[in-house]
Amino acid sequence: MRTLCASTLIGEFFVIGFAGLVAMKSDDLSNTTVWTVCGIGMLLSVLLCGMLTRPGGTALGWALQVALVASGFVVPMMFILGLVFGGLWWASVHYGRKIDEAKARWAAQAATEAPAGG
Repeated sequence: MRTLCASTLIGEFFVIGFAGLVAMKSDDLSNTTVWTVCGIGMLLSVLLCGMLTRPGGTALGWALQVALVASGFVVPMMFILGLVFGGLWWASVHYGRKIDEAKARWAAQAATEAPAGG
């Protein structure tokens, strides 16, 4: 699961950065505000890559997905990109867990089939 989720989070890192470039064009926001918010989002996406195996790591990933969709109120295209990445996050978590379960079964099966050493 970690590999799939980390790949999604790294993709989000770049999307948040590009959204910051678009948000800079807004007359309502200062560049400081845009890059503070985007910087926090980008830092969080990278830090979450290392936190995925810890308790709450996946939940924080979901919180980032919600924030990504909510950023659509500033950059409307982010509604679409947020939903796309939310779907990728769901698929990464869902299928990643299935892959982890299959690997555990294969490892257990290989351990029981191995001849006893002597």
